[in-house]
Amino acid sequence: MTLTGWTCQDDCRYLCMWITVGLYLAEGYRVPQFHGKWPFTRFLCFEEPVSALASLLNGLACLVMLIRYRSAVPRQSPMYYTCCAFSMVSLNAWFWSMVFHTRDTYLTEKMDYFCASAVILYSVYLCCVRTKGATGMGITLLPPHPLSPLPALSPSVPPPRHPLSRTLGLQRPDLSSCFGVLLILMFASHVSYLTFVNFDYGYNMAANTAIGIINLLWWLAWCYGNRRTLPYWWKCAAVVLLLHGLALLELLDFPPLLWVLDAHAIWHLSTVPVHFLFYSFLIDDSLHLLNTQKRGLKLD
Repeated sequence: MTLTGWTCQDDCRYLCMWITVGLYLAEGYRVPQFHGKWPFTRFLCFEEPVSALASLLNGLACLVMLIRYRSAVPRQSPMYYTCCAFSMVSLNAWFWSMVFHTRDTYLTEKMDYFCASAVILYSVYLCCVRTKGATGMGITLLPPHPLSPLPALSPSVPPPRHPLSRTLGLQRPDLSSCFGVLLILMFASHVSYLTFVNFDYGYNMAANTAIGIINLLWWLAWCYGNRRTLPYWWKCAAVVLLLHGLALLELLDFPPLLWVLDAHAIWHLSTVPVHFLFYSFLIDDSLHLLNTQKRGLKLD
């Protein structure tokens, strides 16, 4: 208990909370909330044991699939480092989620919220990198092999249409980098306001919801635009729809079942399998881009 920051005062508050709950129930009242949270039965040092376990499982699923991604995708793939960085951001978020549900403090609460916002923003950046640009820009034909029977194309012949040629973030890394800097500035402003001005729960929820909707619509638009060229597009569509649909479980605000299982814990538990489908999409997409290069196209 001491290792996780529990003090005698904290333990007193915990015991008084349950005395209050008992009095409420004895008089026929509903279970009260304390500082906006339902009462949970503490297990060892875990304030919300099921939510902490669910966060751990999500982190482990993310780690396992990151290892599988790195073993299946060569580093030469254009999206390799971008996807690996996204995994590290996600792992960091699930770590702080586990810490927060283990011990709710001023620091752990903010780290949980801020790291969750970082994952959403990075997902938007990931979509920007894979979005479509102008056809025919950003690729050049590799020189033909001396023994190749095919004649070399003259400069006047336009390059062929190809999915890689329409990938804005890969053909114009300067634009995607500028967009990434913009997202970092937005994130820094968001964190600064909540840290130094006012930690407004309503504003934080509204900001994350707005970015989440942008993320949802952008990815769905990407899936729709690639539905005829990429056979694995449905994996991405299923992931974004599942994640945003499962987030609606948060609206089911009810007292914890057996004093450990609430809507938030159910939401976290339900997202564990989604990691496997999402990384399956990342592997397919990264290998597709790599094979595109090997077939005779390269990025500028």
